[in-house]
Amino acid sequence: QVQLVESGGGLVQAGNSLTLSCAASMSIISFNYMGWYRQAPGKERELVAGITRYGTPNYADSVKGRFAITKDNAKNTIDLQMNGLKPEDTAVYYCKVNRQAVRLEEYWGPGTQVTVSS
Repeated sequence: QVQLVESGGGLVQAGNSLTLSCAASMSIISFNYMGWYRQAPGKERELVAGITRYGTPNYADSVKGRFAITKDNAKNTIDLQMNGLKPEDTAVYYCKVNRQAVRLEEYWGPGTQVTVSS
């Protein structure tokens, strides 16, 4: 089992920055893929940014150039640096990892709220 805990959410004004951090209970080297997702009220959960075990990132078009995902293998954390925040970025942000064991496993954190005021 893998436990994930997100932190760093909060209330910010538009244009400001936040950094979210996801702490894993085991070495992230074993994860094939790590991602940050978000879900706004009344909307489906969507991928915001992801990173492979080799460090290759991918981003949703809506956050390209504003958000950056990084991972720290020594600290077992996956961070999401969010700059130029907009009210439409308001959502609960979730960390998710995939791990290939006997089968492909998927783990989610409980989420952290990000609210951007205009």
